[in-house]
Amino acid sequence: MQPQSIAIIGAGTAGLATAALLAEQGHHITLIERAEALAPVGAGLLLQPTGLSVLKDMGLYQAMLGYGARVDALIGHTRDGRRIMNTAYRSLDDHSHGLGIHRASLCHVLDCHLQTLPHERLMGCTVSAVEVADAHTTVIADNAGEPCRLSFDAVLIANGSHSRLRPTDWTRYDRLYPWGAMWAIQPMVESFAAPLLQQRYHRASQMVGILPTGCCPEQPNQPLASFFWSLPVAQMRHWQHRDFDFSGWRDQALQLWPQLETLLAPLTHQDQLLPATYRDVIMHRWGENRLGIIGDAAHAMSPQLGQGANMALLDARAIGQAVAESDAWPQVWRHYHRQREPQIRFYQRMSRWLTPAFQSHSRTVSRGRDLFFPAMERVPWLRIQMVKTVAGLKQSLLD
Repeated sequence: MQPQSIAIIGAGTAGLATAALLAEQGHHITLIERAEALAPVGAGLLLQPTGLSVLKDMGLYQAMLGYGARVDALIGHTRDGRRIMNTAYRSLDDHSHGLGIHRASLCHVLDCHLQTLPHERLMGCTVSAVEVADAHTTVIADNAGEPCRLSFDAVLIANGSHSRLRPTDWTRYDRLYPWGAMWAIQPMVESFAAPLLQQRYHRASQMVGILPTGCCPEQPNQPLASFFWSLPVAQMRHWQHRDFDFSGWRDQALQLWPQLETLLAPLTHQDQLLPATYRDVIMHRWGENRLGIIGDAAHAMSPQLGQGANMALLDARAIGQAVAESDAWPQVWRHYHRQREPQIRFYQRMSRWLTPAFQSHSRTVSRGRDLFFPAMERVPWLRIQMVKTVAGLKQSLLD
């Protein structure tokens, strides 16, 4: 495709990676972000082998390793210590692993790479609408307090799961998950320093997770851990109320997992934990003519399978390949849908099926989980399918 002027709305994982890949092809990229500056915010996340393969293709794998923490397996136990999940990447091959990383570190590495490439940025610019015409696409925005209309050959929306720019006629389903999490980034402690994402459950109504998170660019010598406490969204307002019994919650958490005591010691008030909510978004399509949607804006899902950043990176690679191999935007979207649709649909279904087994009030579902997951682990083919699912390698139940 001849060089195009392309606006990318949102400077998260999908936006930064896509901007870099398209700028490398010689396209004129304008990155539009409502924040005044990229800030070191957000929780830890898990990069899967497929997402790491995108970073290898971009030449960023080693830089990411410098900030991340290797994760060799996902381990889950019930409150009484019974193991019900042991998803080890070595089941795939001796070199596969995940990488726990702070969201700020991931964006830092992507941003440093993008800054070496020609592009423009509009920071502090809030987009209110996107209008598509035959020959161009117009972004309507407030740029540092000044209304503006900006025209481009194409626009890619990558502004996250809570995006308000999704075309309504493209969107089949968009709802807030009834469960979210309270989270905090803490200094890593010895008892959780193993290369494992560890979880502990009581039925499906209580879940806590600890993810090794590497370090931040501002404190490269301080290993971190991400702490997550599952919670219904309806209870978040009560949690954040000044009269919330934080000491009682700590006792509850330690009953579920006594080894948390050292990690939780610095936490003395509920304001030290932040709320995270998630959306479930299903779209009929992700691109048409001169408009596309990528990342969480296109296919937000529960974080239970740890695929958010992974899918964003795969979207970025796919759109880069589709643009490189096409002569016009309709052809771009044919290529893109052919490559991405099977995997996106598979992980949306799996996320929807699995989430109630870990975040719900159903005792029946949690009992089934506690029986079925250990049984799957004992069957070699099923164990491999579990690992391939977590690693981001699946496109259907039987592949």
